[in-house]
Amino acid sequence: MNCELLATCTALGYLEGDTYHKEADCLESVKDLIRYLRHEDDTRDVRQQLGAGQIVQNDLLPIIIQHGQDKALFDACIRLMVNLTQPAMLCFGKVPDDPVFRHHFLQVTSHLQACKEAFASEAVFGMLSETLYTLLQLDWEQRQEEDNLLIERILLLVRNVLHVPADPCEEKKVDDDASIHDRLLWAIHMSGFDDLIKFLASAQSEQQWSMHVLEIISLMFRDQTPEALVSAGQTRTAEEKHRDTQELEALREKELAAKRSRTLQRGTRHSRFGGSYVVQGLKSIGDKDVIYHRNVHNFKNYTHDMGKAVRRVPKRNRQARECKDKRRSALNVRLFLREFCVDFLENCYNRLMYLVKESLIREQTQQHDETYYLWALSFFMAFNRGNGFRADLVSETMSIRAFHYIERNITNYYEMMLTDRKEATSWSRRMHLALKAYQELLLTVNEMDRSQDESIHQSCSVIKSNIFYLMEYREIFLTLLRKYDETRQPHSYLKDLVESTHLFLRMLERYCKGRNSLMVQKKRVRRKKSRGQKKPSAAETSPEALAETWKVVEEELKASGFQLSESLTESIVPFDATSDTPLEEQRTDAMVRVQDALLIRLGPEALGLLRAAREVWPEGDVFGSADVEPEEELELLKQILHANLPRSPPPEPAAEEDDDAAELEEEELQSVQVFEKEFNFLDFIKRFSNPSVVRPYLLLLKSYSKNTPHTNHCIARMLHRLAVDLKMDAQLFQLSVFNLFNKILSDPAAAAYKELVTFAKFVLNRFFSLAAQNNKAYVELLFWKNVGAVREMTEGYGKDGEGKKPTWTEEEEEELRNLYEEHRHSEVPDIVETLLPLLSDTTRTRRQVVTQLVRMGLVDNAKELKKQKKGTQIVLWTEEQEEELQMLYEEYKDSNDVLGNIMKKHTAKRSRARVVDKLLSMGLVSERRELYKKRSRSAKGTSSGKGMTEDEFLEGLTQGFTDDTGDRDDEDEEEDESEEREEEEEEEQEQERETSQNGGRSSQSLYSTVERRPNVGAMVYALQQEGMSEPLLWLQSCLNRTAIDREQDGFSQDVPLVPLKEANEEAMDNKSFLRLLRKLGLRAPANEQETFWRIPAKISVSQLRGAAAALSPREEDPKGGEEQDGSRSPTGESQETEEVSGEQRAQALRALLLTRKRKLHSSEHTAPVSDFTPTEDTDGTHERSQETISTKRSRVLDDDDEEENEDDSTAAMDMQTSVDADSDREDISAPVKRRRKMVLIDEEDDED
Repeated sequence: MNCELLATCTALGYLEGDTYHKEADCLESVKDLIRYLRHEDDTRDVRQQLGAGQIVQNDLLPIIIQHGQDKALFDACIRLMVNLTQPAMLCFGKVPDDPVFRHHFLQVTSHLQACKEAFASEAVFGMLSETLYTLLQLDWEQRQEEDNLLIERILLLVRNVLHVPADPCEEKKVDDDASIHDRLLWAIHMSGFDDLIKFLASAQSEQQWSMHVLEIISLMFRDQTPEALVSAGQTRTAEEKHRDTQELEALREKELAAKRSRTLQRGTRHSRFGGSYVVQGLKSIGDKDVIYHRNVHNFKNYTHDMGKAVRRVPKRNRQARECKDKRRSALNVRLFLREFCVDFLENCYNRLMYLVKESLIREQTQQHDETYYLWALSFFMAFNRGNGFRADLVSETMSIRAFHYIERNITNYYEMMLTDRKEATSWSRRMHLALKAYQELLLTVNEMDRSQDESIHQSCSVIKSNIFYLMEYREIFLTLLRKYDETRQPHSYLKDLVESTHLFLRMLERYCKGRNSLMVQKKRVRRKKSRGQKKPSAAETSPEALAETWKVVEEELKASGFQLSESLTESIVPFDATSDTPLEEQRTDAMVRVQDALLIRLGPEALGLLRAAREVWPEGDVFGSADVEPEEELELLKQILHANLPRSPPPEPAAEEDDDAAELEEEELQSVQVFEKEFNFLDFIKRFSNPSVVRPYLLLLKSYSKNTPHTNHCIARMLHRLAVDLKMDAQLFQLSVFNLFNKILSDPAAAAYKELVTFAKFVLNRFFSLAAQNNKAYVELLFWKNVGAVREMTEGYGKDGEGKKPTWTEEEEEELRNLYEEHRHSEVPDIVETLLPLLSDTTRTRRQVVTQLVRMGLVDNAKELKKQKKGTQIVLWTEEQEEELQMLYEEYKDSNDVLGNIMKKHTAKRSRARVVDKLLSMGLVSERRELYKKRSRSAKGTSSGKGMTEDEFLEGLTQGFTDDTGDRDDEDEEEDESEEREEEEEEEQEQERETSQNGGRSSQSLYSTVERRPNVGAMVYALQQEGMSEPLLWLQSCLNRTAIDREQDGFSQDVPLVPLKEANEEAMDNKSFLRLLRKLGLRAPANEQETFWRIPAKISVSQLRGAAAALSPREEDPKGGEEQDGSRSPTGESQETEEVSGEQRAQALRALLLTRKRKLHSSEHTAPVSDFTPTEDTDGTHERSQETISTKRSRVLDDDDEEENEDDSTAAMDMQTSVDADSDREDISAPVKRRRKMVLIDEEDDED
């Protein structure tokens, strides 16, 4: 030891018997030791010398035990011991590779193990517990900063001592014997320190120590398993006894078989000469047969490799090593830990896990601290499952948030395992820990499914519906099996993965069996085409291509009248201000940019560039004079298009920058498309029929004798799904698999593996029956086979030339050439569709004809023959189409719906936006509002209510949208999907501009329409005649329930309509029913993220009740209502008329509603109508009738997406929101909190 260190340690004091005598300068010596440790070198020499001198055992521990009343000395000793017991991994950063540093690492570890043994004393932990208890008694106002530091140091000291690994060479303990770690735990228990740990985990005021507490608890249970603690102190169950008996019988059978084998190999008499034999048919190195010099009984073990040196396996190809095995502690320790688990679950688990999760999400912890969270989740949930399952004890970690958090960690660990190769083993262990947590979540959900409690069963259904719906949770096991790497992931990881996959598939199969159909989410990654301007090819710059390009550009510019939009003019800059090239020298680049715009047929952009360049470079009139005419600009653009301009080569940046930019561009061009599809369990299992998935199962099957019966059952069940359910038994026709089957069949203890033996015999029988028909089956044993190879092996191999591209004879090529030359100049929209029926071989497909045309050189590129999408490729207007459009406008310009009539009669199918733009460019209309649909005012007699029946008057007050929406829907469904998306984008932009210009009059019109109860009597009657009474009752129930919720909660949000019954699902596909939803003001799915129709948040309670009442079945003939639809005004009368008749309307409506309510109560058995107070509705109606309505009504453009203009936020889907018509009605007086819990499902995915 260093002289200064030795002198400092001597100045601490001395131990005489059991009494420690401290020196006068003991406190200063402790501080000197802390200072020495602060300046130690990389070999940790000071730490090693203090450990060799046993300073902790002989000085520091006696000081805190006998002189604990000296607060300053106690604090300094605790601070020093926290430093000295620091884990060796933290001191060196990692396990050193250098032999010298590895020696220092092992020395520090051995000193820590000696310290741990000294800490296994009740006196030490009694002093620590007493001090910690005193500090925790202080309120937070009385605690000083030093008190908090001392609490943290005591917790860190206990954490460090528990973290010290056991020495397997010194501790050669058997199960049920007390190890050093067990003695340490017993000292913690006897001192009451475990009670303080539970207090820190549950106290509201001590939440800052949550992470330290979780670390200590995880280290306390390091060597334990939940199953061992659950069974501690309890008698063995019959199942456990049966399992132990089977294991003993298997071992006994193996022993007897080995004894019989030795008896058969032993000869009748002993011979010193073993004998030499010639093995006929087995050649040696030369041409002669092998000579065998051993006993003939051992010949079955002969191989050519006998006597050779065993080839060393490279380190990177070695199998991953297993973690240390668990051991069974002493019984009294297990009993104490069992009681600790019970108390911890009842009082601490939910709160502590919540605090730790919040700290992890907010990144207030250290690196890799989430592993403690994952361990605690899997350990305590497994203990809860075995110790009389109670779902409320683990409610904090039973949610979709927990599934999402663990799935995200598994993905992150796998990515880090691939990138951080040096620490791949550590990342693999963390990944295994996350997989165990995920497995435990599934086991708990499965346990909840068996519960008799209805609330627990419903919560389980919600969780299962989410994990089966989302693709991330559904396909995680398939991905992990494909990515399994035995060199990085241990055998125990594969065992847990196989068992978890078996459990998930069993749950999914059971879930699918109880439903007719299951909709799940799918994601598809699509690569968007780059919008960057590509270099013009030779085909594009040919004279014919340039002439065609110029024709398109010229017509486009003439059609626009050489007028450019203001936004386009402001966005064009003809020079690059950031370039090092002088402004005068960029004139050629501007000319090239104009030419590039022309080549890609962007006429307005090219004209804008030309005019902007003229302003920047006016000298020489290179870009035209200042007073140039449009015809001259057109000629100048034509000259630029045909000119051979000098193009400077692009700058060549560094290769790394190019790669980064390419990767960034590639990421930007990828888009994930989310959609829904019907789930088929058998199709999902087919994805497991892959060699990369089958190999891990067979790798685990090789250790069948060491596997548990449950593990072997999981393997056999998956192989049975593939071989029997999918009829892919040929995928197991592989030599290594047959070798494994041979070992199982010849195993003396084969009776213990009946399931595996039966399956092996089945596969072998199938193979030999196939081999009798296919003489190549034995060769196929050498290869792993995918689905295509299996089909060929079982159904027959394809003949030569099958599967290849069909050949074209000379006669067929000549025929194709003649037909193409004959029709190439005809103005047919699609020449390929014209040629297909004219060919002699009618089996030719479009792709084959296009490919052959390109190969024969008749066309330059297959894109020239690309099939045009309906309604999207027509860009130019012919003279005949323009004349037809003008005639139609002159014919219908005085009608109520100008644009709608033109769209119906026009022969060329164009989008509404295209027709509107063309009418504006031709000067037929000056602004878009002239094309808005005109709505006629109702007659004075109708508005005043004279001469009307009761139902007519009521319907007149609640009139809404007309039925034109349904007609427009039928017309628009015939157009292509791409055209609809284009129309939606253009019309939404146009409507936004109109709304901003008109001061929001369109929105006012829409709101005013929703304010009234829709006139849906005719539509309801028609749907009832079609047999849709049940969906109408379901819709009415949803509206009433939503109205009740909004009235009680005081706020509104979008509520999805989720059809749970088959009749309701069919109704949601019915056009008439969807037309009814639109008329009621309900909103269709806004984008691909939404699936269901929704009740908008803007609809008030009175409006919802009015809409529900309008759905009541009526006995009268609906024709009268239909006849009046066209005559009534969808909006109210003028302001004066509303004010005069408002009071009369309110009084009449109040009386009519009372009458209507009596009718509804009398027919309550036919339609469940929600109860509502008539005064509330009439008051709301009276208020609406007194509102001032502008005389200038905003006209609404006759658009398909009239009801989808608003951009509502996506609401959480709830499986309980839509209630079946035949289900019991929920009590209206139910607590708001309970019903909101039923309505809303987990929304925490967004938070994660």
